[in-house]
Amino acid sequence: MWREWKRHPLALASLVYLFLVAAIAVLAPLIAPYRYDAQDASAVLQPPSTTHLLGTDELGRDVFSRLVYGARVSLTVVLQVELLEVLIGVTLGLLAGYFRGRWDSLIMRFTDMMFAFPDILLAILIVAILGPGLHNVFIALALTGWPSMARVVRSQTLALREREFVEAARAIGLNHFRILWRHILPNLLPTIVVAVTVDSAGIVLAESALSFLGLGAQPPLPSWGRMIDDARQLMRSHPMLLVYPAVMLSLTVMALNFLGDGLRDIWDPRRQTY
Repeated sequence: MWREWKRHPLALASLVYLFLVAAIAVLAPLIAPYRYDAQDASAVLQPPSTTHLLGTDELGRDVFSRLVYGARVSLTVVLQVELLEVLIGVTLGLLAGYFRGRWDSLIMRFTDMMFAFPDILLAILIVAILGPGLHNVFIALALTGWPSMARVVRSQTLALREREFVEAARAIGLNHFRILWRHILPNLLPTIVVAVTVDSAGIVLAESALSFLGLGAQPPLPSWGRMIDDARQLMRSHPMLLVYPAVMLSLTVMALNFLGDGLRDIWDPRRQTY
């Protein structure tokens, strides 16, 4: 396994980076020197210093602390959305791919209908109806994201259901649930992990976009997208207020994509190049 990781240095570096971001998000109260909403009217728009590592914003809030808590917001949204996406998408994909027939037709027609609408526009519509806030962003992104997971799982299940070990399980009288749970689902785990990793990049971007539009994280809760929106008015005079969250957002999205590509190559020998 280590040999495979060494052949994908970008994926390995991305894994280390994402681990650090996750650790920072979990330990945010211990790492951040200030609360994310702590204001200091005497320290407005200060440059980086020993007191404020990345300076302060227009309200005197510590930028480094807000970046740290912004990572926690992104991690929380990704975990919640992916959990619901996997629950819905894997369940429906297994049912459609294994039982086929009416199940497959019904589920895939509904999935195709969901694909007819752009994800981000549908998410904006849902949040506009439910109201702004991270909880509603989580619902909107999960409801618009599960069809891609269902389609991936269905295609893999269609191939696995014809394999010899599944035929043998049927021959010895195992019921459908045990076959799905004990034989098909474990073989889908690498595919699911890769899909979740790549999809997480889209979730981070979508959450930031919704927060940028004022539909996601509400003040004073920091989100990288919200911080970019707050810094727009000061882009000419204090550009670094926009650069810091934009760099964190870009690095995180790239790391998730690189990690997803690396995992796909490591777990699928057919994609490896020599």
